[in-house]
Amino acid sequence: MAIEIRVDGQTVVVDDASATLLDVLRWQVGSTAAKDGCAPQGQCGCCTVLVDGQPRVSCVTPVRRIDGREVVTADGLPDEEKVAWADALLATGGSQCGFCTPGIVCRLAAAEHKGIAADDPKIHNALAAHLCRCTGWQTIVEAYAQKVSGVSVTVSPSSAAAQRASLEGGVDQRVGAAVVFGAGGFSADTIPSGALFAVPDGSNGWVVAETLTEARSASGKVQGRRTTASPEPPLELPDGEWVRTLRTHWVEPAFLETETVWCEPGGVPSSPVANGGAFGAKTDPSLGEAARALADRHTRPVVVVLSREDSVRMGAKRPPVAGGVRADGTGVLRVAQTDGLAELIHRVAPSLEVEEVEVVGPPTSASIRGAGWTEALALVASVSEPNGDGADEVVLPDGGRARVRVADEQVHVVVDAGSPLDETTLRSYVIGAVHMGLGLVRSERLTVDADGTVHDLTIRSFGVLRSSDMPHVEVEIEPSDGAPVPVGDAVFAATVLSAWRSAGWPPVWGTD
Repeated sequence: MAIEIRVDGQTVVVDDASATLLDVLRWQVGSTAAKDGCAPQGQCGCCTVLVDGQPRVSCVTPVRRIDGREVVTADGLPDEEKVAWADALLATGGSQCGFCTPGIVCRLAAAEHKGIAADDPKIHNALAAHLCRCTGWQTIVEAYAQKVSGVSVTVSPSSAAAQRASLEGGVDQRVGAAVVFGAGGFSADTIPSGALFAVPDGSNGWVVAETLTEARSASGKVQGRRTTASPEPPLELPDGEWVRTLRTHWVEPAFLETETVWCEPGGVPSSPVANGGAFGAKTDPSLGEAARALADRHTRPVVVVLSREDSVRMGAKRPPVAGGVRADGTGVLRVAQTDGLAELIHRVAPSLEVEEVEVVGPPTSASIRGAGWTEALALVASVSEPNGDGADEVVLPDGGRARVRVADEQVHVVVDAGSPLDETTLRSYVIGAVHMGLGLVRSERLTVDADGTVHDLTIRSFGVLRSSDMPHVEVEIEPSDGAPVPVGDAVFAATVLSAWRSAGWPPVWGTD
């Protein structure tokens, strides 16, 4: 018997009772508001919609269980409510790439309808169902407070906001209400009609089918898991009489949109990076090459899609390191062999000898945010005293300067980014960089065994800090008429150093 549901006010008849609600929304209805960040893990919250007014993670909701019920996506909220949420998030900088935001908007709308106050800790409980890699959560909570306060604001993002976002993200970025509701041009949302779908077959090839569901079924896709094994840093410390040592784990970049590339026959592959920089990841051209070859072979557009598990296995990781430093700042840093990494480290820490070591494990990349050089800088700076106010300062060659003090679950940041361009956008990226820096020191890690197999395949196992994990961040922007420069990497590195200092210099990161 056919299943009938209402989606954003329209009746939808579903013939496949085995489909998930996310399958129906994206591939039958054509709604792109609900995003696929981990399906079918049900852990990132990007596919959240309202079912009879209650937030539901659609990738793990069988459509047969909601027969006859009302489904509302972020796009289907009343117009006045959409405007209010967009204005609130834009006013605080609570949306950057926009991938996770539509699901978060649905969750926040439900929280408001339940009467959760702006200062009620329950708002963090609600956000616990979500992951956001960009914003650091604080600006999202601030947007909720603004929306429920009833104070109306009208926000018209300027070109300066997009310019600042592009500087910090490393790619052209858009800022506006459409981005808040997920229309940032993500590759999975712009697939040509009539496209075939290709997924990894587990043997360095591809399974191609008419639908994504069929391709994944034919590939024998296995649900991701989180291992119970304890991760161990893969590199041993070099010999030496060190006053400070550091070892790190494998770390996942943890962007929320998995790699998706489509190509038409004879065409140019779409970019897997849309309205965000993926923190330096997604640089491998092989998926585009595969999409082009498959499209030419099948004479139809082909979409190459990685599941979350595929992305973890195949995507580049932050290179692990192990090093020691003497009191005079000299020392040795061992790093997983990665093209271009030694040169980056030498630029910021010339006093360290770099030893590149072959390590069995997933691929690594020097383009991932601060890879290698942040750890090197922190190791050398750890034997020096901070500034008089206890802040750690990082100045990068491009001119970005940041001073960060992590203490008593409060973080104070002072930045000089040249002309701020747009202070709201700059502040949002600063808080996001603090979030990532704290996570690197405190919680982020992957379990990879001696054979190089990744065992942590769920998005929750990466250790990304939740909303409730984040301390309050105060941001001070120094006025400047200078040329605008990116400052996020400087904030990230200064946060790493200050967080390590405040924790008492634990010799292994990611163990909280």
